[in-house]
Amino acid sequence: MMDTKDSPIDQPKQSPKIQSLQWGSMEIEGIGSGKDFKLWPGGGRPWNWSESGTAHSPGIQVSDVEELVSSGCNVVVLTRGMLSRLKVPGKTLEYLKNNDIEAIVSDTKEGVKIYNEYAGRNIPVGGLFHSTC
Repeated sequence: MMDTKDSPIDQPKQSPKIQSLQWGSMEIEGIGSGKDFKLWPGGGRPWNWSESGTAHSPGIQVSDVEELVSSGCNVVVLTRGMLSRLKVPGKTLEYLKNNDIEAIVSDTKEGVKIYNEYAGRNIPVGGLFHSTC
């Protein structure tokens, strides 16, 4: 008989690792390659800015992070691009805080390192990754 603490249902889902990053291109474990990504415990997908009206200004919208919150993240890494041109409005950070989610804002290179570190420790981490400006 399987001990309930060893049940796969009780195991946290692993966040996919970012295998490579270069200007305009990322490779995500189990997902593939592309320019911008939304990642969360157990999955991810390309990040299409037009879904939420995201642009460098006004920046990352609340609707961009809602999917990450509903996917079970405890930590969310918000990357501002390779040159930190993407803004992160206070309302987006406030939304994460109100949902007890730790928000980490950084340029994309540093954000990838931080995200992979959390994912490697099997902490439920998600993020938004912008691979250009």
